[in-house]
Amino acid sequence: MKRVLAFVVLTSLFISPASQAVPKKIVVKPMQLLTTISSPEEVSGAVVSGKSIILFGTKTSKAYARAIDKTGKELWSLSLDQSVASIATAAAVDPAGDIWIAGATPLATGLTPPSSTPTPLNPDNATIPASAFIGDLQAVTIWKVSAAGVLALTNTLPTSSVLFPTAIAVDKNGASVVGIIASDKGNAGFLVNTDTTGLFSKLLKIGVSSTTADAVVRHGDGSFTVTGSSSETLAGKKVAGITDGILVKVAKSLKITSVVRSSVAKGKRIWNSASNSLLIAGQVIVGNKIETAITKFSSTYAPVWTTRFTSTGYALVSSSNQLFFQSMGPIPQLAWNAMTPTPLLLTFDTKGVITAAHSAPPGQVELMSLVDSKELGVLALVWSAESASIFTPITR
Repeated sequence: MKRVLAFVVLTSLFISPASQAVPKKIVVKPMQLLTTISSPEEVSGAVVSGKSIILFGTKTSKAYARAIDKTGKELWSLSLDQSVASIATAAAVDPAGDIWIAGATPLATGLTPPSSTPTPLNPDNATIPASAFIGDLQAVTIWKVSAAGVLALTNTLPTSSVLFPTAIAVDKNGASVVGIIASDKGNAGFLVNTDTTGLFSKLLKIGVSSTTADAVVRHGDGSFTVTGSSSETLAGKKVAGITDGILVKVAKSLKITSVVRSSVAKGKRIWNSASNSLLIAGQVIVGNKIETAITKFSSTYAPVWTTRFTSTGYALVSSSNQLFFQSMGPIPQLAWNAMTPTPLLLTFDTKGVITAAHSAPPGQVELMSLVDSKELGVLALVWSAESASIFTPITR
């Protein structure tokens, strides 16, 4: 009898933990709509300064910025440039609350002669206003706007090629702009920096024929991390797939010191978004399969954790633990199975385990911005066929 009882006890010790080890699936909560914005084609993105949401983009061929509160009430509106055509494509907020906006403008008369490249430069299929003639835009431009809507500075860096800024990062020491610039052989990525007065450094080209620079991180030691994609050899590192995601370390002197490439055999990978903590995300395409990949890297570019999700590819990250993408299909950890592309915001812990999930309504054409702010919390700007909408996972 004792032997039977002992067997039962031992059996329960092995069985009970196993039955309890099945994790409960996380319920995906709906995101809350804060406000909608008409004419979505005019909006390139949004950032937050204090309790103001700053929208930026291009309206009637002119770069602009305007501030709204969380109800959509306009606080101020500002035309950034008086050129024949200009575009505002990226923005970031510095520690003082000032808004730094990057874009492109035509060359001033008498500066660098126009490039012979007649076609628009847009390998990442970014949203470009139909009214802006991109072929004329060969100068990188920085606008600094105060939180009150006052234009504090404007500066331009003329180049000899058509270009398209994709991202900007700022800190107390200045700003860094990355993007795509046309070349005789195709397109290269570029990085250019400014000091706090907006004075530009020289422009560093990354690659010569098939490289993009999609995000940039400024480090405390004065160095930079540029992420993007490349289908050519960079710094002696050959292509591993069809197109590789790249992490490029650039010294303060604007010299490339290392290149780390993804390794998707017979596939394409683009690292299109990066946070200051080196949480990096982008698309992976192998055959007909499209996924969003997210990886947390260490300061030496060693992967800390990584995971993939079936999606439409493009993704946005913010802070050290958030991913926003268009989900397609089930995710094992969630009570979720998106049958059509649906914006999904995931929150992770330090080991890459999902801790929360929120979704915006399906039918959104494009994900535009993901911002994590102290005053307004997490805000996601998405674009449908009719309007741009701002959602949040938290009641404010």
